[in-house]
Amino acid sequence: MTPFLYLSHPQVQVDPNVPVPQWGLSAQGRARAEAFAREPALMAYGRLVSSTETKATETAAILGDVLGLPVEVREDLHENDRSATGYLREAEFQAVADAFFARPSESVRGWERAIDAQERICAGVLLALSEAPQTPTLFIGHGGVGTLLLCRVAGTPISRAYDQPPVGGGCWFRQTATAAPDRWRPLEEAPAP
Repeated sequence: MTPFLYLSHPQVQVDPNVPVPQWGLSAQGRARAEAFAREPALMAYGRLVSSTETKATETAAILGDVLGLPVEVREDLHENDRSATGYLREAEFQAVADAFFARPSESVRGWERAIDAQERICAGVLLALSEAPQTPTLFIGHGGVGTLLLCRVAGTPISRAYDQPPVGGGCWFRQTATAAPDRWRPLEEAPAP
């Protein structure tokens, strides 16, 4: 498989009056993305592919500016569709997310089913990789669908046990030419060159 690194956007500016896909990065999220963009290991990647959501495109733009790469935006890389509930306070969101991962073939409170979101994100990533099979690609996306992708690539069942550590997003995993990813790592744990 073509090597890739998948990065979830870091912290966002939460605004219950703005649709979640339009939330942008917070000052902390922007600072974390800027620091990560300077990691020497990222120079190995020749392509940046982002979700359409604002927090992802802002993260991708930061990396693209530092790496000198244009950003490709893909519709099929968006987070799991949670528009049925919209904004949820943190405790309620975590409870629904637990159910989303625990019952992947069910629509929990109208959310996109985990099995459907997994098929979409995996197909989107594989399509992007097939278009440039010799170019290591850096994907910028989201924690939920990123975890679903990690589970598929690592050959494990869908489980929240493989979710990001609780650092507010801004984590990554890497698929190399010879090894599947094993877990998410925070931005501050830089990839080895």
